[in-house]
Amino acid sequence: MTRFFGRRAVLAALAMPFVTQRAHARAPFRLRGDPQPLLSPPIVDESGRDRRLEDFGGRVILLNIWATWCPPCREEMPMLDRLQARIGGADFMVLPLCIDDAGIDRGRRFYNEIGIANLSLFWAESLRVQLAFAFVGLPTTLLIDRESREIGRLQGPFDWDSDDTATQIRGLL
Repeated sequence: MTRFFGRRAVLAALAMPFVTQRAHARAPFRLRGDPQPLLSPPIVDESGRDRRLEDFGGRVILLNIWATWCPPCREEMPMLDRLQARIGGADFMVLPLCIDDAGIDRGRRFYNEIGIANLSLFWAESLRVQLAFAFVGLPTTLLIDRESREIGRLQGPFDWDSDDTATQIRGLL
């Protein structure tokens, strides 16, 4: 049996538990010192009305880009529902933006299957969302200030149930 393992192989093995698990016990966003203006793709609400990010202005928005075919997205949706129930209101909202090619109906079926009760549902064309928000991979979450500017971004899944998350967002309200 060979005793020699490459340094990269050993480092990769040691890092694997941190790479494959959800982040815990930390605030999700490293806040930007320079809020960035955002383009807004057409966002459709469940009544079929076209919306834009500016329509939600005046409150802090946690914009979560997701799809029903994305396993980490599906896993974190109940946590986002609980975050909305915990601190959502006139000053803050979770805006889940479904980009399924099949449209908003597939997102609604998913909500009904898992019992999402506190989140509204929004849909947009995936290509337009990718171009407007310049992201790669799902889920992607943007923290947006009251003036509809990006102040934070998180690629990948996160533990939205954490007290650190609620504390960071409440600090912006």
